[in-house]
Amino acid sequence: MTKYCEVALPVPLDRTFTYEVPSHQEVFRGARVIAPFRTEKLIGVVTAVGGDAPTEFEARPLEAVIDAEPLLDEQLIGLAEWIAQYYIAPLGEVLRGMLPLMAEVKRTAYYRITDAGRDQLASLHDGEGSATRRTRTKGPAAEIERKVLERLAEGEPVKVSTLRTATAASLPALASMLRRKWIARETSAVERDARRTERFAVLVPETRLPKLTENQQAILAELASCGGEMPLAALRKKELPSSTLQTLVRRGLVRIDERQAAFHLSGVEARPSPLRLNEAQLDALAQIAASLGRFEALLLHGVTGSGKTAVYLAALKKALERGMGAILLVPEIGLTPQTASLLHAEFGEKVALLHSALTPEERSEQWRRIYAGEAPIVVGTRSAIFAPVRNLGLVLVDEEHDQSYKQEETPRYHARDVAVMRAKLTGAAVVLGSATPSLETWHNAAKGKYKLLSLANRVQSRPLPEVELIDMRREFQETGAEQLFSRSLIQQTQAALDRGEQAIILLNRRGYSFVVMCRACGEKLECQNCAIALTHHKPSLGEDGLAYAGQRLECHYCGYRRTVPEKCPKCASEHLYYLGAGSQQGEERLSEIFPMARIGRMDRDTVRGRHDLERLLARLHSGEINLLVGTQMIAKGHDIHGVTLVGVVGCDHALAMPDFRAAERVFQLMTQVSGRAGRGELPGRVVVQTYYPDHYAVLAASEHDYAGFVERELKYRRWMHYPPFGVLANVLVQSEKLEEAASWSAQLGKWFQSQAPEGVRVLGPCTAPIARIKAVYRFHLILKATSRKALNGALREMLAHADSVEIPRRNLILDVDAQRLM
Repeated sequence: MTKYCEVALPVPLDRTFTYEVPSHQEVFRGARVIAPFRTEKLIGVVTAVGGDAPTEFEARPLEAVIDAEPLLDEQLIGLAEWIAQYYIAPLGEVLRGMLPLMAEVKRTAYYRITDAGRDQLASLHDGEGSATRRTRTKGPAAEIERKVLERLAEGEPVKVSTLRTATAASLPALASMLRRKWIARETSAVERDARRTERFAVLVPETRLPKLTENQQAILAELASCGGEMPLAALRKKELPSSTLQTLVRRGLVRIDERQAAFHLSGVEARPSPLRLNEAQLDALAQIAASLGRFEALLLHGVTGSGKTAVYLAALKKALERGMGAILLVPEIGLTPQTASLLHAEFGEKVALLHSALTPEERSEQWRRIYAGEAPIVVGTRSAIFAPVRNLGLVLVDEEHDQSYKQEETPRYHARDVAVMRAKLTGAAVVLGSATPSLETWHNAAKGKYKLLSLANRVQSRPLPEVELIDMRREFQETGAEQLFSRSLIQQTQAALDRGEQAIILLNRRGYSFVVMCRACGEKLECQNCAIALTHHKPSLGEDGLAYAGQRLECHYCGYRRTVPEKCPKCASEHLYYLGAGSQQGEERLSEIFPMARIGRMDRDTVRGRHDLERLLARLHSGEINLLVGTQMIAKGHDIHGVTLVGVVGCDHALAMPDFRAAERVFQLMTQVSGRAGRGELPGRVVVQTYYPDHYAVLAASEHDYAGFVERELKYRRWMHYPPFGVLANVLVQSEKLEEAASWSAQLGKWFQSQAPEGVRVLGPCTAPIARIKAVYRFHLILKATSRKALNGALREMLAHADSVEIPRRNLILDVDAQRLM
């Protein structure tokens, strides 16, 4: 009897697909399969087994069954279904994000010629060219297209890499031919072994040594000095010929072993130390321990330096003692090395690491360790909430307020809220920790939905840092010049360095300058793909501040790069100037002011991988760096006891952004970076440069007054019906064609006007604040509702209407509980 199954595929469609199960194979709900979809082979997850044969179409058979058992249990599938329902996201895309096992399947793309392509090739051979002006190509591009068609005319599909090598065709050229339907794209997917291995050269013992060359003796000496074996990668660095090693292998003096590659959780060293908790920490731990084994949500609100991490470690020990697994979420990859090193020092090989900076093979390896029960403790960024931890009893979300927990790609889930739901589904305790909780979380605690735990003081009764506000408007009046660093900040930094202490300066912009502008006509140099000014990155700058031709400009949204032109592209003026300062300029200015300082920089340009970050943190902890400048990466959770001074430069520019959360973000960033000062034996001090010294967010942060800020901000939110006193979604309408995006958004706007969903207010449509990103035009509508049910219903009705008027689903982005409105 023929069996059928429902499969969720990673495509932008809110449905599952029916496939025939091969008679010789068995499938399970929660297992992966390879399924044919149009001309591609996609990896999907089985959501249901059985059912009747479809009557409207003939079900295609599955290509392959990857797993002989379910990889996702009923609780994780239930969580995926909740995410798909809550965030109105395709179930297949949710499930793809839950399984970081892409390394276990090899996907290959092919091209084949179509009938239209054969007609085009025939016309080229006849000397007629293309049938229409639209498809006519001239010059070298036409010759490349001819080569592609001739290579494919043999009939068999050709791999993309092979085709490009044979014809010198670029990816845009192939995409152009694909749009004209001369060629078609197909994909295949097959299983592969994702285990990471490392090859070792091993001395063969008890062998008589024949006469050896000098290089052969050198290799044997190297192996003998390393205990008789050495990784091949390390041996190659000795610059000894590989042919010499092969000769030794043939002569039986050395053998090559292949072993599983080692994985290091962190390059940051941490030593296990006995946990000595104070009374407040012990009280918080007792309440967390009492919640283990049942669902309860707790908010751990502790000032910076109050010892929340120590409470996390103690709670993890309690969970392990009771045979439970646990997940610890951190907002940034930057925090995982030091957190992982602390956990590894305490729990050894029971810890696994999951985040996007790992290679696909490393992620697969770590996931398999968790699935096998070898690692009951998992630390990672937002996707780690989907780890298949056995007998999950505790979920910890550190810095729960951080907007990094919100995924900015489909599915656009918030890991904090998903953590609460996973804990509810599994009957686990969930602890949300922060010195500056989000207003939504604080409101839930105030209503009694979450239990509030407080750590009101720093450990060992250390004082919170004293904060000094520098009014940069007055600074300009008194000095007569626009300065990046105020006189007070320079003096106090010099004093800290003279005392042998460390200082941190936050300059929350990447690059050197964030605008290059023509002083004659006011034109900004913008990205060709995005409606955003290009950021200047440069090795040096002239004393006159002029932007010289040939220096690099970069877009931080799409990666587009160009050099500074000799003249303004609009008015041909030569007066191009840099405006604004980023962390690169901050580093340069600090090196001029403090020539004896050991300066480091932490931003996305200096930290491109986890090993870069580990090296930088190691230098900071050892004291090799005594002055660190960087973006908000430096504000999050770092515990460096030698830092006594923190400078905050340009943090308040976000107050001018069109975002109702702007004040909350400025307060959080100021409070978090201030908390890096005075975490050791010496007291700390913070110098904040601001153009808004009277703003309530700046004043509250300078006084460490979270309660005062919340009271003021909640009044504003209540008046405007913004979260937490309402729910919100951002609907993005996008297209590569401006007229399409404008037309579709106008259609949706008129539909909302005619339907007037009860309990829902619609703002827009209008152009998004950043009108174009990656050559895609963007319009948006903001939906505010009094209830989750009303918002969800309105969005689903809108999708149904969009489908009826043929607005493609892939051109609509629904961001429920949006954190960014740009």
